[in-house]
Amino acid sequence: MRKHRAFTLIELLVVIAVIAVLMAILMPALNRVRKQAKAVGCQSSLHQWILIWSMYTADNDGRFIRGAGGENQTGENQWVTVMRAQYQNLKMRTCPMAYKPRSEMGGGPTPYVAWGLLNDGSYGSYGLNEWVCDRGTGTAGGEYDNYWRTINVKPADRIPVFMDCYWYDVWSHHVDNPPQNINDVVGTGTDEMKRVCLDRHNAAINCGFLDWSIRKVDLKELWTLKWHRNFNTAGPWTLAGGATAEKWPEWMRQFKEY
Repeated sequence: MRKHRAFTLIELLVVIAVIAVLMAILMPALNRVRKQAKAVGCQSSLHQWILIWSMYTADNDGRFIRGAGGENQTGENQWVTVMRAQYQNLKMRTCPMAYKPRSEMGGGPTPYVAWGLLNDGSYGSYGLNEWVCDRGTGTAGGEYDNYWRTINVKPADRIPVFMDCYWYDVWSHHVDNPPQNINDVVGTGTDEMKRVCLDRHNAAINCGFLDWSIRKVDLKELWTLKWHRNFNTAGPWTLAGGATAEKWPEWMRQFKEY
């Protein structure tokens, strides 16, 4: 009778070792591909959002929504409420890298959780530049002249509208401090830039601009965008303002300077 030769223990261990080495080589590459695919999905969602915002302004004589601060959450002037009639798929509000609210994921704040749940149970991971709103006139904080109320302004390709965000809105100032660590993303008062300074897409976020374009924005570049009319794009956190790598928190020092 023919004898069937079995694998020896040494041969099995060698095979297992080879598989382990191949997995160690391939897994980082697969993770990079997975993250790249999610970044593309994020940009696709933002393309749809920018189209929605362009149609809204076209129907309203070039003007944006009136807008409201975070304290109002789902109030009648908040974009979460105003724009609800413009889309059906709630997943449009979430970046593939941050598709669940913190209440469902547990743990503390991270760049990879969605905001919410709000008063109506909604959540998302994109936010509106609250300086892009048609606010009424007034003197509150002396900042009412800072708003971009219509689309007929320049430089449209440098004015952020809708982007990856830890909260559903952001009031950025050129003196806002960067996050002290990767999870320091809450941002209140004069440090709201933290809400968008998220390491969500390899030291960058995805952002839609007032010229209706979409692109990746490096984290240090955020301080050079024209968030509002009087935003100093050569402020203290830019190369033009004298910022050096050593000035930034340690986790950001190796990122590209702007």
